[in-house]
Amino acid sequence: MAADRWIEVGRVEDIPQRGARTVVVESGEEIAVFRTGDDAVFALINRCPHKGGPLSQGIVHGHSVACPLHNWTIGLPTGEAQGPDSGCTPTILVRIEDGRILIAPPQPVPA
Repeated sequence: MAADRWIEVGRVEDIPQRGARTVVVESGEEIAVFRTGDDAVFALINRCPHKGGPLSQGIVHGHSVACPLHNWTIGLPTGEAQGPDSGCTPTILVRIEDGRILIAPPQPVPA
């Protein structure tokens, strides 16, 4: 991906540990950017695969987030629902440069 395509969304310290922030990209898609307790940063489309709940409002634990609507657990690295649940939320590529968080624009889903 060309360097000019990355979108700067803030600094790592702008997101509290075990918290999230959202950003709306040019396509209108809302992205949730998460910071874990061990300072890893992940980004997902801000929709649970179950009923579309806002994952950014969920509780971050380890490298997962619990959807605030029905408590589905979504793995932050993969977007996969965990446990007996199934489904997947698209992940967004993340890069950290000098403490700045950059995300790749979401790729359109093939029809």
